[in-house]
Amino acid sequence: MATPVQENTKVSSIEITPNAVQVVKDLIAQNALDDTYALRIYVAGRSCSGYQYGMALDNKPQETDSTFEDAGVKVLIDEVSIQYMLGSKIDYINDERGKGFLVDNPNMVEACSCGSGGGSCGCETSEN
Repeated sequence: MATPVQENTKVSSIEITPNAVQVVKDLIAQNALDDTYALRIYVAGRSCSGYQYGMALDNKPQETDSTFEDAGVKVLIDEVSIQYMLGSKIDYINDERGKGFLVDNPNMVEACSCGSGGGSCGCETSEN
């Protein structure tokens, strides 16, 4: 059995909205999981549209995880991902943008876009 991870003060700037908390609680209940399960969030990569995130329900925290709890939902973030996620807000949306978790990350620096003319992200460019 894994050693419980202590709450880490460096994740105090990460916020999980009430909508996201409720969805996580619902997922845990629907899957008949016990209260040892937490929401694990990690940076899975980066593309020209920003960081790509992964999420899972996990009951095996690692000693190097950062963790916090909000309204009864535990959140785990690995030691590499945390450095990219400080200041982020995790929300759950169901609107014209789609349905799912949304991470609003202020650390994301604008990458190229197809309108930039750089073409470095696979965008087509035309030369005159």
